[in-house]
Amino acid sequence: MKTAVRRTQIALALSIVSLPLAVSAQDATPSQQTIHEPLTLQAAVQQAADRYPAIRAAEAQKEAARNAIGVAQAAYLPRADMLWQLNRATTNKANLTPLGQGIVPIPTEPARATTDQSQWNTLTGVLFSWQPFDFGVRHAQVGVARFGYESARHAADLTKLDVESAAAGAFFDLVAARQLDKVQQANVQRMEAFSRSIHVLVDNTLRPGADASQADAQLAQARTLLIQAQTQEKVRLETLANLLQISSDQIQIDDAAVMGDVPASSDQSGSVEANPLVEQQTAIRDQAKEQLHLLNRSWVPSFSLYGSVSGLGAGLTSAPVPVFQGGTAGLAPQTYNWLAAAQVTFPAFQIFTLHPQQKAQQAQLSAAEANRTRVMSDVSAQLKEARALLAGARAVAQNTPVELDAARQSERQQQARYQAGLATVIEVSAAESALAQAEGDDAVARLNVWRGLAGVAEEEGDLNPFLQLLQRKP
Repeated sequence: MKTAVRRTQIALALSIVSLPLAVSAQDATPSQQTIHEPLTLQAAVQQAADRYPAIRAAEAQKEAARNAIGVAQAAYLPRADMLWQLNRATTNKANLTPLGQGIVPIPTEPARATTDQSQWNTLTGVLFSWQPFDFGVRHAQVGVARFGYESARHAADLTKLDVESAAAGAFFDLVAARQLDKVQQANVQRMEAFSRSIHVLVDNTLRPGADASQADAQLAQARTLLIQAQTQEKVRLETLANLLQISSDQIQIDDAAVMGDVPASSDQSGSVEANPLVEQQTAIRDQAKEQLHLLNRSWVPSFSLYGSVSGLGAGLTSAPVPVFQGGTAGLAPQTYNWLAAAQVTFPAFQIFTLHPQQKAQQAQLSAAEANRTRVMSDVSAQLKEARALLAGARAVAQNTPVELDAARQSERQQQARYQAGLATVIEVSAAESALAQAEGDDAVARLNVWRGLAGVAEEEGDLNPFLQLLQRKP
């Protein structure tokens, strides 16, 4: 699953207060893009679900598994084998006692004089066969196919959930990158203005030349961070474009919903039982159970009913003296037969191979049960982690406005102190960096709450409650 990757992204976003601002932004202008309509988070998730090839592949596998149920159910129907055969051949017969072989057809009639004459021979008929009961063998076969379909269906749901979550994560990454790009651009503009003011003071011998060099170095560092951010944003944009299966220049995002206020709390209270991964493991376990049941039913008698109607035609009469009739004789059946029979078969010595097979299947069942337990434990732990990350994101979102206000005041004070000759360039640069950091923290804090809500919904196995929560947002 991609949940571990997404949770790591959330954790990194929550720790943004302690990391330098080297995140993504984009330098492409609207004039360089083919803009259709703004892309919302809901639209991005839906487009990824509709277009990404992995989902179509999973749906095709699900359809194949569904048709396997019909194949298993067809075993309940009677079988009819029809035959029509026409040939022209000689009928010379030798007086011999042949060994068993399947290459040359051996006549059963007495030997007669050799001749080069040939005649038409016709054979046609139909054979009906049906098993009226089988002690549950076919029912078990249908059960195996049905649980195989359930496994494929949940696998398709899991693939869809992974793709939708990846699309939501890519959308969040791109929104955060563009917000932080604005922060970096504002930081560069402030550093440029500060650098110009210092150069004026240095040119007028009011400040030492070292201050100008220090200001230029800080400005260059800010520009480097901006370049790195723009490069990273292009990567984020291409990631989202790949999930949507469109060109990146067709994407213009609408981030109004995810950058606005977030709900104080949510009613997300699903359980891990609804997670497609858990449901898939449950279906795999049930299929293993049904396969064991099928093995237990295999050492039973097999009852079959048969019915046959057939016709034979030959150009050579058989009694009292064989005569070649010639012409079209033998093209149509001349002799008819019918047959009705019941047959019972019992694989008596299959018991010697059945016991090892049952033990092997029992081991497979134990493994499937253990895997289901493990998956439920893992998903439960991941859900708790997602909820903890959401709580942390809420706490950060409440704290960043305080951080931003303090950073703005500090920046203004350091600028004033420098103008009064009470502060150094390094102190002003540090205040500018702190302000940029605080602006970045505040820009993505609310976004990370929405990201956390999406993470909880993913672990619960369904993004729809999260998307509905986003739509209900005032």
